[in-house]
Amino acid sequence: MLIEEILKGESEKIEFKENAKTNTYIKTVVAFANGNGGKIVFGVKDNKEIVGVENEFEVMDGIINAISDNCYPMIVPDISLHTLKNKIVILVEIEGGKKKPYYLKSKGMQKGTYIRSGATTRIIEEDYVLKELVLEGENKYFDQQVCHGESVSDEEIEKFCEWLEKLARKNSENDTEIRKITRNTLLSWKVLEEKNGRIFPTNAYILLSGKENWEVSRKIQCGVFKGETRSIFVDKKEFEGSIIMQLEKAYQYVLEKINLGSDIIGIYRVDKYEIPPKSIREVIANAVIHRSYLEPNDIQVALYDNRLEITSPGMLLSGVNVKRMKEGYSKLRNRAIASVFAYVNIIEKWGSGIPRIMNEIREYGLQEPEFIIFENDFRVNIYRKNYNTTQSTQGSTQNRINTTQDISKKEKLDVKNLTETDKTIINTIINNPEMSQKQIADNLNWTVNKVKYYMKKFKQKNILKYEGTSQNGKWEIQEENLKYFLK
Repeated sequence: MLIEEILKGESEKIEFKENAKTNTYIKTVVAFANGNGGKIVFGVKDNKEIVGVENEFEVMDGIINAISDNCYPMIVPDISLHTLKNKIVILVEIEGGKKKPYYLKSKGMQKGTYIRSGATTRIIEEDYVLKELVLEGENKYFDQQVCHGESVSDEEIEKFCEWLEKLARKNSENDTEIRKITRNTLLSWKVLEEKNGRIFPTNAYILLSGKENWEVSRKIQCGVFKGETRSIFVDKKEFEGSIIMQLEKAYQYVLEKINLGSDIIGIYRVDKYEIPPKSIREVIANAVIHRSYLEPNDIQVALYDNRLEITSPGMLLSGVNVKRMKEGYSKLRNRAIASVFAYVNIIEKWGSGIPRIMNEIREYGLQEPEFIIFENDFRVNIYRKNYNTTQSTQGSTQNRINTTQDISKKEKLDVKNLTETDKTIINTIINNPEMSQKQIADNLNWTVNKVKYYMKKFKQKNILKYEGTSQNGKWEIQEENLKYFLK
C-alpha cells in the first residue's frame, strides 16, 4: 500500500515532492534510473504530510514532458493517480535502466550523472563510479578489458594453466578428474585476449597471476582491533599479489586470530572455531569476486571483540539488494575472475554463497550475519561466539590439533590400538570435518599424498566417508566401525 510506504518516510527507493517543479525532482529521476529504480510521490511534504496536487492531469503531462526533455538516454516512467486521505497524489515509478549512465542533457554525462545515496540524490564525482555505470550499460566487464602493456608469451600461459590445474586438484574434495585448461580456455573466459595474432592479458589475468600493475593491482588489508571500534590496533597485515593467494592468506589470518573452543563429544575432545571456517572463506571469496576493481580502495577484513567485518569496495550493481542476495540472486561484476574461481573450486555455484553462509551460521547457533550497503561499499558482519572452555587467540591451527598427550586417560584406553599417525589424522578429521585434504596437509605439515593415503585407508575400512559436494560437504567418522577397528 502506498500510504504505508509514505508513513515509513523517504528512503533509497522513495522520495516525496510537494509540487512538480522540474528542478526539484528531475535529478532524482536520473538517480533512480542509474540504480535499482524508485518512486517519487507528488503531493506529499518531506514530513510525510499529504497535501495533494491540483490540476492533476496537467501536472502529469508536465512531468512526462520534463523527463523526456531533460534526461538521456530516454527514461519512460510509469505514472498514476492515487487518492489518499481525500487528496490526489501522483506516483511516478522509475525502473533501473539498462542503458546506463543516465544524465541530464543540459549538463552532459560528466557533470549531469546522479546516483541515489540513502535517501538523498547526489552527483557522481568519482571517475571510477561513472566508468562502472558505462561498463554496466554496455554489458561489459572491467576484468575482461585488455590491460595495456606487453603481450603474454606461450611459456607464461602454459605455466599459468598448470598453476590453475594444480590449485583445482588441491581444492577438490573428491577424486574427480580435473579437466585440463589451455590458452583457448583462457581466451573463452576472457582472461586473455587475442589481437593481431598476439595474446594480451586482460585485467583478470593481472589480478589472478599477481603481476604488478599500479592501475589494476589491489590488496586485502587485515587487522585485529581491541573493543568494537577501530580506535586501537592490536595487529595488522596486508596481502598483495595474486588475488587467489590473497584470499587464502586472509582466510588463514582470520583462523589464527579467532578463538578455538574445546568440547567433549563422545570419547573425543573436539576443537571448534567460534565462527564456521567455510563461512569465513566464503565471505572473503565473495568480496574478492564481486568487488569493484575500478575503485582504488582495498578489501578490508577486520576482527573486533564482537564480530568479523569484511568490507568490499564498490556499490551494488542494479537489480541487486540484500533481500535478493539472501534468496540466492547474484549478478557478476567480474565474470572472468568468477570463471577461474569456479574452476579452481573456490566457489561452487554463482549465487549460492550468501544462502549457504546464512544456513551454516544458523546451524552454528550464531546471530544472523549483517549485510550493510554503504554509498560505495558493501559490508558483511559475522558476529563471534565465545566458548566457555579453554580458548586460544594466537598461533597456528597445527598447534591446536589434539595429539596423544592431549587425550584423557579414558580416551587413551579406547584408542590404544591405533598408531600415532592414525590418531593424528582421525582426531584432525573429527576436529575439522569441513577441511579439505590440502588444508589438513598444511595444518599437519604433511604432503597431500600422505593425507590421501590415510583417507583412502580409512575409507576402505568404512571408518571414513565424505558427505556433500566439493565446496559444501564434510568428512564423517563412522564411530561404530571405528570401535570395531579398535578391538
